[in-house]
Parts: sequence; structure tokens; C-alpha cells
Amino acid sequence: MLASTIWRDMTANQMSPEQAAENWDLPLYAIYEVIDYCENNQEFLKLEADEERYRLEVKGVKVESTNAA
Repeated sequence: MLASTIWRDMTANQMSPEQAAENWDLPLYAIYEVIDYCENNQEFLKLEADEERYRLEVKGVKVESTNAA
């Protein structure tokens, strides 16, 4: 499970850390680590997403472009 997946879900659904911990069945400290990591590595996460999008497109998979990191 990617930290960015959890973070995006939290953000999109306006979840509190406690709600995310319950939703993903993770300890609360892990959610705080996810938040810290994602908020402090936006540039890296965007590069990862762009690379994955490129790999899928090369395989012929149509990918909807987003601006979210």
C-alpha cells in the first residue's frame, strides 16, 4: 500500500487522521507518518506519478491526467 494512496484518499474524503486509521486499519502513528511523508515529498510523489503514467501509456493504457500529487 502506498502512502500517497492513503494520503490522497484522506484528502479527497476530508478524513481526520483518526478516521483514516480506522478506514485503512492502521495504527494512528502510521497515518501521521503518511501525512508527514506526503506533505514533505510532493515533488517526488509527482515525479513517481508521472513516471507510472508514462509506463502505462507506453503499454497502450489510456490514463486520465490529473494535477494532484
